[in-house]
Amino acid sequence: MSALIITVGLEAEPFSPEEAAARFRRSAEGAGAIVHFIGLVRDSASSEAVRGLFLQHAPGLTLRTIEKFGIEAAERWHLQRADIIHRIGEVGPGEPIVFVATAAAHRRAAFEGADFLMDHLKSEAPFWKKERRASGDVWIEPRAEDYADKARWT
Repeated sequence: MSALIITVGLEAEPFSPEEAAARFRRSAEGAGAIVHFIGLVRDSASSEAVRGLFLQHAPGLTLRTIEKFGIEAAERWHLQRADIIHRIGEVGPGEPIVFVATAAAHRRAAFEGADFLMDHLKSEAPFWKKERRASGDVWIEPRAEDYADKARWT
């Protein structure tokens, strides 16, 4: 087995999840399973249409925190590779906001590694998210369900 590789990208510009998935597959030689997840900005997270999101972050802290999540997932499920791409700045409705891919010898490890990463990104990654609405901007926090999802892993 080759050395573990964890790649994290914080992208201010739109990215292609299809291209990211193809690159990941080419780089995950020898894996028995690959799982990837694509998260999109919903166009209405409430009764009022969302015009987009603005994601603020602390560059070094955010990158180190997400890398730490990747290392933990890799150690727990013996992942061979993990790629995480997360948008920052302005993101429009329907645009990809996050891409997570994991590769492992077996499917369960790849699925659980990806699920773990998403639960931690959703509730613990140092992003500050503001919804752009017609009535004005609203800062949003993780929901109780997000913290409950993350608690499954303790």
